[in-house]
Amino acid sequence: MPSAPTVVGRTLVASYVFLRQAIGYLGLTLPIVLAIGGLVSHTVIQDSMSAYYHTDMRNIFVGVLCAIGVFMLSYRGQEWQDVLAGDLACVFAIGVAWFPVNLPGGTSPIGYIHYFFATSLFLTLSYFSLCLFTKTDPVKRPTRKKLQRNVVYKICGYTMLGAIALIGVIKVLGLDASGAALHDLDPVFWLEATTVVAFGISWLIKGEGIGMLNDGPEPAASAAIEMPGRGR
Repeated sequence: MPSAPTVVGRTLVASYVFLRQAIGYLGLTLPIVLAIGGLVSHTVIQDSMSAYYHTDMRNIFVGVLCAIGVFMLSYRGQEWQDVLAGDLACVFAIGVAWFPVNLPGGTSPIGYIHYFFATSLFLTLSYFSLCLFTKTDPVKRPTRKKLQRNVVYKICGYTMLGAIALIGVIKVLGLDASGAALHDLDPVFWLEATTVVAFGISWLIKGEGIGMLNDGPEPAASAAIEMPGRGR
């Protein structure tokens, strides 16, 4: 019969696995739900994901971001960097939801606050993938699967950074403005969707939601004392 510490340890690990997978699935599905839901309600693809705040999909957009924020606040790794990054991601996600983007031509200060929160959120999510998820337990030799996961984490992280940079270039040069060459292609929406999907994949892998990248089962004693932070 498992001892109490063993049961508690397994329950804690299972809770963190669920938390990570929930965050991952929210990231993966948000752009799809916004796009398809918008089309069902006769709303064309918007200039950005944030622009869905001003459509019938507002509640979905705000609700998912707030859910991601709450999950991020609940996330606790082994080190202070994990905790701080989770807390900041919570603030930024809720900020994106509560401070809507301006409509085309709008100049409200709230819209500029939105851009700050959105950029900060994407950068924080990139930090998770590139700096936190790739950490390896110094007392253990990384497994082949761990090294493979690190490659995917880095691909996701750099994909997010690249998409953020391209959004900045498009905005600065006005390439998505009305009448501009890229306006009808909605480049910011697709780049934001790419960023959010990359974030979702990264967290889904972290939550052991993609079986081919998971390590084999560990001994019960090891699983009982493992904290869900470093080295996964």
